[in-house]
Amino acid sequence: MDWQGWFALGLAGSALLLMSAGRFAPHLVMMGVLVVLSASGIVSADQALSGFSNSGLITVVAMFVVAAGIHHSGGVDLLVNHLLRNPRTVRSAQARIALPVSLLSGFLNNTPVVATMIPAVHAWSRKIGISPSKLMIPLSYSAILGGTLTLIGTSTNLVINGQYQQLTGEPGFSIFSITAIGLPVAVIGVTAMLLVMPRMLPDRKDQQKFGSMREFTLEVAVSFDGPLVGKTVGEAGLRELERLYLVEIERDGSVVTAVPSEERLRGGDRLVFAGDTQAISDLLRINGIVPSVHDDEPSLSKDRAERRLVEAALSPRSDVLGLTIRDARFRDRYGAVVLAVARGGERVSGNLGNIRLKPGDVLLLEARPAFVSRQRYNKDFLLINDLETETPRHDRAWLSWGILLVLVGLAACGILSMLNAALLGAALMILSGCCSVGQAQKSVDVPVILTIAASFALGAALEQTGAAGFVAEGILQLSQGSVLLTILLVYIAVSVLTEVITNNAAAVLVIPIVLSMTNSMGVAAEPFVIAVMMAASASFATPLGYQTNMMVFGPGGYRFSDFVRVGVPMNLFIGAVTVAVIAMVYGIRPGL
Repeated sequence: MDWQGWFALGLAGSALLLMSAGRFAPHLVMMGVLVVLSASGIVSADQALSGFSNSGLITVVAMFVVAAGIHHSGGVDLLVNHLLRNPRTVRSAQARIALPVSLLSGFLNNTPVVATMIPAVHAWSRKIGISPSKLMIPLSYSAILGGTLTLIGTSTNLVINGQYQQLTGEPGFSIFSITAIGLPVAVIGVTAMLLVMPRMLPDRKDQQKFGSMREFTLEVAVSFDGPLVGKTVGEAGLRELERLYLVEIERDGSVVTAVPSEERLRGGDRLVFAGDTQAISDLLRINGIVPSVHDDEPSLSKDRAERRLVEAALSPRSDVLGLTIRDARFRDRYGAVVLAVARGGERVSGNLGNIRLKPGDVLLLEARPAFVSRQRYNKDFLLINDLETETPRHDRAWLSWGILLVLVGLAACGILSMLNAALLGAALMILSGCCSVGQAQKSVDVPVILTIAASFALGAALEQTGAAGFVAEGILQLSQGSVLLTILLVYIAVSVLTEVITNNAAAVLVIPIVLSMTNSMGVAAEPFVIAVMMAASASFATPLGYQTNMMVFGPGGYRFSDFVRVGVPMNLFIGAVTVAVIAMVYGIRPGL
């Protein structure tokens, strides 16, 4: 191996140290590596930038958009409302999370699945009286195991497949190629989790504060053609909302106070609530709830998907001071609708439209995204806080699931490649209105994409300089030519790397080494590549090892030691099960 090989190995080691130290973001480290490799001439410009045009990477981007369509159409809300309900035990609650989340994560990137489920599970935990610390780790682990069910379950699988195609020239894996391994591992993993997690997880009181605790007076309406018409207040779930209290119902000029749970809702009912910001944003996600209108203009409900919640404090110089909310005509003046008012941190009593505005009043507005930039320095407002909460397009929820099924079916039947099926699915999500162009753009995790694309340059450098072959020979000497032991060593190496750097970067670094090993041994590469896919995904031991672990860390009220206590045994168990299943499926005996 010449100096270029040693340089590439040193660069890979330096990248590992920098990423594991946590002082620099992974995408910055990998982009720096790309620049050094290209500037030094170790890889050509085409090789350095090849990751940005890799089919696996483009598929990842498209699947982010597909997941956004499911989320913004309320597709996940539809699933949650039908499946969670009222369990009696912790184990039953964990099972109600694990089964749908693992299945859903098999066909959507598991990161947006967990992001969508966290607030739903958090609110549900309060409703059923079970600590979030008993539910959040099972949520993350279920999504991780579900991501191993298909090729599109996690971005890592798609990236590995793209690099495998690039380095070997082979057609790559089909959408269900990994299922023969991933399904039994997921079933065994979820079963083991449900057996031991109820006892092993801590039981901590909910200390997580979501959103502002400022109390607003909020008025909304029941949609005339929505699913809440004819339901009682209790059946609609309006008595079970946390930090939000139904004060009264205004109907046909009369007011119903001390609203009983048996009161039936009618189209056009104005519901007056008192509560905080986060609770209000949860309320506005309910299908059948629309903003209340205080003037004769048409309702804004028809374009609500393009709107978001904004907190705005009124300035002493505001033009609307002394006016009632109805007379201020916020829609004409600012292109916004007043949903709620807070004054001095307390709710304001009375009909929302009749409240007279005073300096310092904090208004909760529903407005277009441009409102924030347009009004930030306006004399009418002292402070504007964009809450970035968008209302789901519930009428397209079933359509979004249909698009996903079409995507999976076309890829599974071989009618379209995985890349083209994902691109078609993303296009249909936007064209059908399941998500807007802006929502699709925001759904793409740019740091993840940059990390993946830049990692390909280092992978190419390790391959062509002979560094990958050098490391492969070292592993082969340790395994003494045993195929099964080699797979085990590969799994351990990727698993350890995944805990200290990103799973995508770990996988991209190891694939060239794995291909060099299989060439030297004269054996098929598929079981080794699948072992890399499984090891890069099955990261349970620390909150740093996988993005979904970090996402549930705060909402679950966990400590680092909580993950270590339950995650290390889970890592070891899933690793042993995975290697055993690979050996069974591919007929690899211990002596080989």
